[in-house]
Amino acid sequence: MLKLAQLMIWDKVEQKANSLEAESMRVFVGADHAGYSLKEELVKWLQENNHDVESLGAHVEDPSDDYPDRALEIAEWVTSQPGSRGIVICGSGVGASVVANKVGGIRAGTCHDTYSAHQGVEHDDMNILCLGARIIGFELAKEVVHSFLNAQFSGDERHQRRLDKIIAIEERFVLVKKQDQI
Repeated sequence: MLKLAQLMIWDKVEQKANSLEAESMRVFVGADHAGYSLKEELVKWLQENNHDVESLGAHVEDPSDDYPDRALEIAEWVTSQPGSRGIVICGSGVGASVVANKVGGIRAGTCHDTYSAHQGVEHDDMNILCLGARIIGFELAKEVVHSFLNAQFSGDERHQRRLDKIIAIEERFVLVKKQDQI
């Protein structure tokens, strides 16, 4: 009986969460050749859900359109627009994440499940979601993106402490790199 009551409560919580719409936010979306089709579907869906979407390359399916170019472009836009988020789609999501995380201020994660997508924002202040078009289908991608966009950084002391450490590491290595160039 207790299990049934817990399931009923969880179902109501889940329904409420699913019915909540993310506040409209600026979302930059880009993909390489492998992610082009999924990007086009997601951009349309995001626009239908009243997000301010900027669809950056690829604009056609072109095998020479590489993920480093798209991930860098999205990362630069997200860092220049505080409060915005980015979505980068490549074959696996991994390469895009590697590239995006080279840009100061970016916290990109490859997520193919809803828990990681919201937890990455809530605990780590993730601002770019990387998806693998060869890994995830459109319906699940919508749920993952919804989770990502509806999440907010918790600001809890332990999460802020960890984020501060990440920022310190980033600043340390950016400074080291600049000193090496002098």
